[in-house]
Amino acid sequence: MFDVIDFLQTVGQDAQWRHADTEALAVALTEAEIDPELRVAILAGDEQGLQALLGQDPFCCLINPAKPDEEQEECDGSCEEEEENDNDKDKENDKGRG
Repeated sequence: MFDVIDFLQTVGQDAQWRHADTEALAVALTEAEIDPELRVAILAGDEQGLQALLGQDPFCCLINPAKPDEEQEECDGSCEEEEENDNDKDKENDKGRG
């Protein structure tokens, strides 16, 4: 598996490969001794097939760090009550202005 990863990394870092034809890529894959199944997936541009052959499942990750000066606290539900009170005050202020 690491051979194909190294190959893809090398190809991705070389701008000459961007517009290379399929035949040149096929020769390079053969010279790098990449497994035939992997060669077929790469030449076909089959991302999902390549992921499956490499045993990689698609994943999604969201990282949302806190701001450095804020501390993370567990919510005890009181924040919802405060928010409701703030919303009520905003509505009363809007009525007074209208």
